[in-house]
Amino acid sequence: MSRAEVLVKPSPLWTFGLFRSELITTFRRWRTLALLGVLAAVPILVGIAVKIETGDGGGPRGGGGGGPAFVSQITNNGLFLVFAALAATLPFFLPMAIGVIAGDAIAGESNAGTLRYLLVAPAGRTRLLLTKYATVMTFCLVATLVVATSALTVGALLFPLGDLTTISGTQISFGEGLGRAFLIALVVAASLTGVAALGLFVSTLTGSGIAAMATTVGLLITVQILDQIPQLHALQPYFFSHYWLSFADLMREPVYWDDLVKNLGLQALYAAVFGSAAWARFTAKDITA
Repeated sequence: MSRAEVLVKPSPLWTFGLFRSELITTFRRWRTLALLGVLAAVPILVGIAVKIETGDGGGPRGGGGGGPAFVSQITNNGLFLVFAALAATLPFFLPMAIGVIAGDAIAGESNAGTLRYLLVAPAGRTRLLLTKYATVMTFCLVATLVVATSALTVGALLFPLGDLTTISGTQISFGEGLGRAFLIALVVAASLTGVAALGLFVSTLTGSGIAAMATTVGLLITVQILDQIPQLHALQPYFFSHYWLSFADLMREPVYWDDLVKNLGLQALYAAVFGSAAWARFTAKDITA
C-alpha cells in the first residue's frame, strides 16, 4: 500500500462521487450495452415464439416445460411472460452477464493501467473494492429489471392482461400480480449476489480482464453442469445455483418461503466467503500498474 493510500482519507461525498463515476463508466461501455440488449431480446424471442406456436388458437404444444408452470399461462395473461423470461434467463444469460461485469471489475483496471491511479486518487483498497461490488450489484438489478420490463412490454402487446391464476390455482388481481412480478425481479437480482462476489474474487487474482471474465463464466457453467448430475445430489443444495428458480414460489398462495429463504441465505454465504477472499487478496496485492 502506498503512502498516499495511508495518509489521505476520502470524504463520504468523494466516495459517492467514485461510485457515480464507476456507474457511468460501466453503463457507457459498449460491452455493457450489448449485454443489456441481449437480455432485453430474450423476452421478445420467447413472446414471439409463444405467439407463433399458439397462432391457431390452441395452447403451446409441449405443455409448460419452458419454465416453472409459466409458459403455458402466457397466452392467457401476458404478465406471465415476465416470470417465464426470468426463468429462461436466470440459468445462463443473467449470470453470464454478471460474470463478465464482475470479472472485469478489478482485472480490467489493472490491464488498462488505471488501478494504481485509482488507489492514489485516493480511494483506499477496501473502499474501492466495495464500490466495485456495489456497481456490480447495481448492474444485477438493472439487468433483471431490463428483462422484466421487456417481458412486460412484449406481453402487453401480444397477449391479454388481467387477473392472474397462481400456481396454487387461486385468483389474484392484476395489480397484486404486478407487485409480485416486481418482487420476483428483486429476488432474482439478489440471487446473483454470490455470482457477483465470485467474479470479483476471480478479478483480484489476475491482471487480465479477459482471463477473469472467461474464468468466471467457466465456473458458472461448471457449477450448472454439476447441479444436474444425480450422483452429486448430496452436494447440490450447497451450489449457488441450486435454488435459483425458487422465485416461482412467490406465485403460490400462500407463498412457500422455505426454498426462497434457503436461496437468499446461500447467496449471503457465498457473498461473505468470496467477498472476504477478494478483500484479503486485494489488500495484500502488489499493485504495479
